[in-house]
Amino acid sequence: MRLGFSVKAVGRPGLRSHDSRLRKSDPQLSVSLVHLSDMITYLEARAIGMYRMSADLLPYATHPEAPDPERRIAGCQSELAYVGDRARSAGLRLSFHADAHVILDAADLEIARRSILSVSLLARMLDAMGAGPEAVVVVHAGGIYGDQSSALDRFARRYWELAPCVRRRLVVENDDARFGVMQVLRLHRETGIPVVFDYLHHRLHNPDGLSMAEAVPLCFRTWQSGVRPKIHFSSPRTEWMVEPGGANAPALVRRTRWSYHADYANPFEFIDFLWPLRDQREFDVMLELRAREIALLQLRDDLRRFSPELAARLEPQEVRSPSHAEAPLRPLPPLPTQDIADA
Repeated sequence: MRLGFSVKAVGRPGLRSHDSRLRKSDPQLSVSLVHLSDMITYLEARAIGMYRMSADLLPYATHPEAPDPERRIAGCQSELAYVGDRARSAGLRLSFHADAHVILDAADLEIARRSILSVSLLARMLDAMGAGPEAVVVVHAGGIYGDQSSALDRFARRYWELAPCVRRRLVVENDDARFGVMQVLRLHRETGIPVVFDYLHHRLHNPDGLSMAEAVPLCFRTWQSGVRPKIHFSSPRTEWMVEPGGANAPALVRRTRWSYHADYANPFEFIDFLWPLRDQREFDVMLELRAREIALLQLRDDLRRFSPELAARLEPQEVRSPSHAEAPLRPLPPLPTQDIADA
């Protein structure tokens, strides 16, 4: 079992996930790939085996005034292949999660067109990296638009309009408000698309009353033999959201929402969830936590302490080396110190 995190590393100052410059500064895929190569070096040093790349790796990919994205990818074939080779040498599982504006079942045809282009470009980059079948592009089913069944039909129809090289990269996850596990399993039955099980989303939206023991194996079965499934895990955020005020303004305190991701994983919740799955096929876990790789490293230590049996299944096993000492983690910035009662 590999643990992964998404996009931004918070423990290393200056380490970037992609070229995030504004469009007027002409951001480049080649620059993003330099940042990604640096990220892979960091992941190797921390013995982290899975990483979700930024969906903006190709900057402004679908912007109407940006240069032709296909040409930009073609111009970076050697750099993409190099990054792919580095990831394979590190035993690193890479993936993308399409942005929220990607809605394959959109009623608006222009939104659907841009969504198809977006996932196609992400799949094209994975192919150019030479990534194996475990490197996927995660999407949500989309919106309901007043009729859930018709929305699912639209998704399935557009899925079949995608090029085969894109379809084999695409996976769909259950969401926290519209499409539960049974609804995305319908998409699998109609298209063959694999399903990523999302733990927190299932807690929040489970219209069919499936237990975890029922839901997870159903999702695992949608993945073809020889391809390791992955799941998403986050504990819900329980803390109040504190936003610093201005010079003469108090801090603003917002109540949390259970759909917010926590800073760290609750290790006991994680263990209770995974322990019944220990006899299932091998799978990986993408941690969707605000403290990113810091939370991953903390959970790894927690598993060693509270569940050595699960810790023994982690890949890769951490190896202490000089690279660890050379790359100290940056402490997370403290929360505002103003007392909540005074805010």
